[in-house]
Amino acid sequence: MSLIKSISGIRGTIGGPAGEGLSPLDVVKFTAAFATFLQRQQPSKRLTMVVGRDARLSGAMVDRLVVGTLMGMGIDVIETGLSTTPTTEMSVIDHKADGGIIITASHNPKHWNALKLLNAKGEFIDAAEGNEVLRLADSDEIRFAEVDDLGKVTEDCDAIDSHIRRVLALPLVDREAIAKAGFRVAVDAVNSTGGIAIPRLLRALGVSEVVELNCEPTGHFAHNPEPLPQNLTEIAAAVPQQKCDLGIVVDPDVDRLALVCEDGQMFGEEYTLVSVAEYVLQHTPGNTVSNMSSTRALRDITERAGHQYAASAVGEVNVTTLMKQTGAVIGGEGNGGVIYPALHYGRDALVGVALFLTNLAHRGIKASELRATYPNYVISKNRKDLTPDMDVDAILRQMAEKYKNERVSTIDGVKIDFADSWAHLRKSNTEPIIRIYCEAHTAEQADKLAQKIIADIEALI
Repeated sequence: MSLIKSISGIRGTIGGPAGEGLSPLDVVKFTAAFATFLQRQQPSKRLTMVVGRDARLSGAMVDRLVVGTLMGMGIDVIETGLSTTPTTEMSVIDHKADGGIIITASHNPKHWNALKLLNAKGEFIDAAEGNEVLRLADSDEIRFAEVDDLGKVTEDCDAIDSHIRRVLALPLVDREAIAKAGFRVAVDAVNSTGGIAIPRLLRALGVSEVVELNCEPTGHFAHNPEPLPQNLTEIAAAVPQQKCDLGIVVDPDVDRLALVCEDGQMFGEEYTLVSVAEYVLQHTPGNTVSNMSSTRALRDITERAGHQYAASAVGEVNVTTLMKQTGAVIGGEGNGGVIYPALHYGRDALVGVALFLTNLAHRGIKASELRATYPNYVISKNRKDLTPDMDVDAILRQMAEKYKNERVSTIDGVKIDFADSWAHLRKSNTEPIIRIYCEAHTAEQADKLAQKIIADIEALI
């Protein structure tokens, strides 16, 4: 059993003793702690919070616990039911709520669930706020409301449709061009809420035909829910067999977007953001941001357009913070997470789909041809296992010193930028390992760099 407490929420497996997984007692404790945190920010106000969930099997159970706890804290709840992470984020904004909770374990397997915590802007809380929630959860400072002050629940059954309407209203989304292109699109929503949102969005965009795979939101995931190539063999085969122009894959909470070309080849999850960013930059001059473990291709196309690229520490809240600081018009993460501030500051597969299809329609070329227009890079992902007694921070400092003549950043582990490649070393917060991501123009070059970095670490220890 696993229970992981982090600054942005709590994540764990369902079942087993309290404190060893995400038990009902843990759900209540952390929900009450977050409610207390928000109430202390506005002590004289009766708060309203939005709650939404993905379709995983434990979702209904956790949802009832969360909603009941918030009511018990004297907070009114707007319940969006089966929803998506970006939809819930936008609902916080639309309802002018004081915060929100998304019940989802994102790409984790079906026996996991989690509470993701949102502020009044519909964005993930930051590190300081998260640490205070964790402190409150282990304190005796939580107080529940008297019977006359219990919260009330309102259902919002229009949340996904409202989200779609907002996407369609964006100036850079061209429904007419998409409809004229006559696209045939396959969708794999891994039996979660993307099966509700993505086909509905595609039809609203004027897509001619939608082929649905694993779109019934049962929570029984048809395959590993992380949208990586090895998990997407079904849609990779279906796209050319069904003569589709594109395949669309989302994770269970619909904040990550992966694409499949018409020939069944992966467009590349790292290149979802690259493609959308290129289109946005053509029409909206400005800067871009992604995290340090994302492909250099975004930097290349940004500089080619005459603008500036910046890299943040890993984590959505870090990306959005740097986007605001640099005035970025588009940003996100290399895991297929598109953040488009013209809509909201959150990874959003729906807006990613709409912008990608608009770009594809305007270009009048196949998805594989579009992919071929971008600088080609390959990322090699590795890890170096250590022993618990090893000083991981000291090892990272020594690696930074070893490569001090290169471009080195230490804002998130150690990032070493070489002329034609990079290596990013980060320690795990839960186990004694160093994660090592390396990127180069070919898989062979990326793997060779990774092995060199691993050899350097071994020499140090």
